[in-house]
Amino acid sequence: MPEDSIDHIDFDKLNEKAISQPLVSHIYTADPSAHYFDGKIYIYPSHDIESNIPFDDLGSHFAMEDYHVISVDSENGEATDHGVALHVKDVAWAEKQMWAPDAAHKNGKYYLYFPAKKADGIFQIGVAVSDSPTGPFTPEPEAIKGSYTIDPAVFEDEDGSYYMYFGGIWGGQLQKYRNNVYSSNNELPKPNEPALLPIVAKMTDDLLEFSEEPKEIKILDENGELLLEGDNDRRFFEASWMHKYNGKYYFSYSTGDTHFICYAIGDNPYGPFTYGGRILEPVVGWTSHHSICQVEDKFYLFYHDSSLSKGVTHLRSVKMVELEHQADGHIKTISPYSL
Repeated sequence: MPEDSIDHIDFDKLNEKAISQPLVSHIYTADPSAHYFDGKIYIYPSHDIESNIPFDDLGSHFAMEDYHVISVDSENGEATDHGVALHVKDVAWAEKQMWAPDAAHKNGKYYLYFPAKKADGIFQIGVAVSDSPTGPFTPEPEAIKGSYTIDPAVFEDEDGSYYMYFGGIWGGQLQKYRNNVYSSNNELPKPNEPALLPIVAKMTDDLLEFSEEPKEIKILDENGELLLEGDNDRRFFEASWMHKYNGKYYFSYSTGDTHFICYAIGDNPYGPFTYGGRILEPVVGWTSHHSICQVEDKFYLFYHDSSLSKGVTHLRSVKMVELEHQADGHIKTISPYSL
């Protein structure tokens, strides 16, 4: 239910019928990246605030300044807010807009990856390090070399390799890049041309830099053709995520202006990936952003909506619900409200 369709919603009734409730309600949280570290679920969300900045298609009203870490022991457990883990004022290279983050763990260290705009208005991705999954995190003095755009998602494969997936169009600025090079003259492809693709890069052993040039990952239709820019119900917009199930790689993402969370399946972390279907139908609010976390023998979808704020699209709340892989490997589509 995007913002332009919520004028007549009874939010009390909708919240009663929602399949899950916000994990925390004392602050607004969004873009949840969830991980199972040391027997506990840790969620690394954006921290939404009211900025009073006018709405625009570039997301200027999403003016987040810091990150909190949320933990929960189980699906029905009480969530704990561990407070501010990193603030933009502590990041030397960043000026504003601490958008959707992610985290990783290796050899007793925890890594928080985050996009932010530099003083020149261009997004890059940084990393901060801690001895604790809840922080506080100490940022590296510079952004990751070769990084750009938004929505970092770091995937640990079974062989110990780590990969970062990233990218987002419109406010995420991906449309300004070709072959990893920025130009203000670049724009979105035409509707009958292949859509812009998400980006992947393998990480160095210390998880602080890329070990290779970033590469595009192909998302194909049922005929093996690249999805087109005009295929708004299926093409990539933002919110990359990767998980693995039964030896297959599942790349999932948001379609942005059509408000779906979709997935595509491949045989290796670089793809190509073949479109598989929808994970999540539209939520209240314009944005849709998610993560998928395995906890023992179950998988959970973490997502957000704007129902707690009664439809204010930049004041969102994180939720979780169990995710089901079907016998044929496809994912059962989740409807966020039982209306």
